Amino acid sequence: MDDIPRDQLTGALRRGAVKKHVAAIHVSGKLTLLQRKLSNVLLLNAYDTLTNRTRHEIDARTLCLMIGYNSNDMDTLKQSLRGLAETVAEWDMLDAKGQQEWGVSSLLSYAKLKGGVCEYAYSEALAEKLHDPKVFALINLNIQRRFTSGHALALYENCYRFVRTGSTGWWPLDLFRRLMGLDGSSYYESFKHLNAKVIKPAVAEVNKTSNIIVTPETRKKGRVVTEIRFLIKDNPQLAILDIDDGEGLRHGPVYARLREHGVSDRLARQWLASHGEAQVAAKIDYVEGRKNVRSKVGYLSAALDGDFGALEGGPGQAAAPSGRAERLARVLEVVRARTPTQRDADKRLFLSQLTDGAARQDFENHGWMSPLNTARIAAFWEEMSPGLFDGIAADGGKEAQAGGS
Repeated sequence: MDDIPRDQLTGALRRGAVKKHVAAIHVSGKLTLLQRKLSNVLLLNAYDTLTNRTRHEIDARTLCLMIGYNSNDMDTLKQSLRGLAETVAEWDMLDAKGQQEWGVSSLLSYAKLKGGVCEYAYSEALAEKLHDPKVFALINLNIQRRFTSGHALALYENCYRFVRTGSTGWWPLDLFRRLMGLDGSSYYESFKHLNAKVIKPAVAEVNKTSNIIVTPETRKKGRVVTEIRFLIKDNPQLAILDIDDGEGLRHGPVYARLREHGVSDRLARQWLASHGEAQVAAKIDYVEGRKNVRSKVGYLSAALDGDFGALEGGPGQAAAPSGRAERLARVLEVVRARTPTQRDADKRLFLSQLTDGAARQDFENHGWMSPLNTARIAAFWEEMSPGLFDGIAADGGKEAQAGGS
């Protein structure tokens, strides 16, 4: 999920009508911080095929890496998956015909671990709700990782779903306690304790850690607090927008050209929102002018994610051998084909192999285009995808080795 300035959004993304749709899914249960993170990783991994596949898979090693588990601690992973299967998701909303719809489902209909793979599924009814961006908002995993408190992450999740409306609306305190996983605790029946131990610390962490700023407001009956709501606005320091609707971007000629070159719908919309039609069109022109391009998607990815022209001898730059450019294109193409969770795990795994501080910093700055790690990156992906570089001219291999020394 990339950082997208709001002023670059067009079409359906800017329509005021979106404000009519608010998230109405509440997840109850006393989930731990790791269980909440696990739930979000599983959802993101399954999102693209949520409504057309009945089951989803992710390798257990990747899953553990994404949420901070010890990869050998299968007992903890089993316990967390069991907790999600026992957790209830409840919704209450208007359907497309304006009729009130209430429903309830376990968060996961089942989960199993076999052969190093985690397989899991959602109920059909819940999958439809989770996949609808007007109903449920995906949580940015980069933001999620910063949270150290389960209460803070729970507050963020329940507020972020209402970010387009600017307010959660009024919640009775018993509902708020349930959303925070505090129902059944006599200690937190006291608003004084609830405010001091949960609300204030959680608000402080959300405002410091996430892409939104929340402000609590309360209502009283007499001298007793009975309801609470949270006003929500963007955090200018950490403004990250999940692209959940790009209908307006689908009607332009540049989008059509991207699709003709085999770029997926989601990736095409992401590129257009991030870079603008003019820049994307210029890169398409550049790539179409190249001869013997094996993968136009890979070259387009390289052109947009970095200064691909410089690699080919742009203004003020020395021309790089074509072998290096082809290697880079193939790496970026295979990276694009990975799921978001896999891409993050790949980066973490590669970073764990770097002991030199300068090399680590260069990779953190430039990712797979890191000039200080050219040879290491090539070796890493050759091991991950044997034969990835077959057919590339020998000069590319020599250059890559030099670049990584």
